[in-house]
Amino acid sequence: MAKVLLVEDNEGIAEGLKLSFELNGQQLLVAGTLKEAGRIVKDEAPSLVLLDVSLPDGNGFDYYKNELSGTGLAVLFLTARDSENDIVRGFDLGAEDYITKPFSTRELMARVNRVLKKQSVADVIKVQGIIFDRDKGEVRKEATGEVIALSSLEKKILGLLIDNHDKVVSRNAVIDCIWEATGNDVYDHTVTVYMKRIREKLGEDIITTVKGIGYRIDTHE
Repeated sequence: MAKVLLVEDNEGIAEGLKLSFELNGQQLLVAGTLKEAGRIVKDEAPSLVLLDVSLPDGNGFDYYKNELSGTGLAVLFLTARDSENDIVRGFDLGAEDYITKPFSTRELMARVNRVLKKQSVADVIKVQGIIFDRDKGEVRKEATGEVIALSSLEKKILGLLIDNHDKVVSRNAVIDCIWEATGNDVYDHTVTVYMKRIREKLGEDIITTVKGIGYRIDTHE
């Protein structure tokens, strides 16, 4: 059963959506504040976050930018903020979708299903001659089927870049990925070393360095 996190302080909206998600075969987790959302994201690992913008303890745009961007977690903004600038900002941040209130529950469910389906299809991703297979925990060369011997941490870093393909992943996001996996202090040079190792093992230069910002993997050469 897919887990979806709704970050929404309106209890009426939250209660109204719970049944719809259950009938859709999905579990809806609800957080009324960004602090509670952070705990649920950490403990429950939802597949998708439905994120309001105006919340009691902060701004959903800032929370996405500072806490969720670069994690690979899909986010759909669900908010009364319906100005063109807000909608463009949501998509520029990297959101999967942006729905304004009031909304149609049927339309929301259709958009949620689209995102979740996209995730399930993406369990095996092909990028520039490299196959990233999450189910098997393997990275292979498409042409030969040869398994590339990456460490578990190297796979996590590569997975972070592939999950955010065609977007720049900041060095800080990579540092966080390494820290979460090891619990050790991570220095800027550490990121450079891991990127060099991954590139050498892939044998394909599919990772682009964006100077002063981070790294990007493009789906097309």
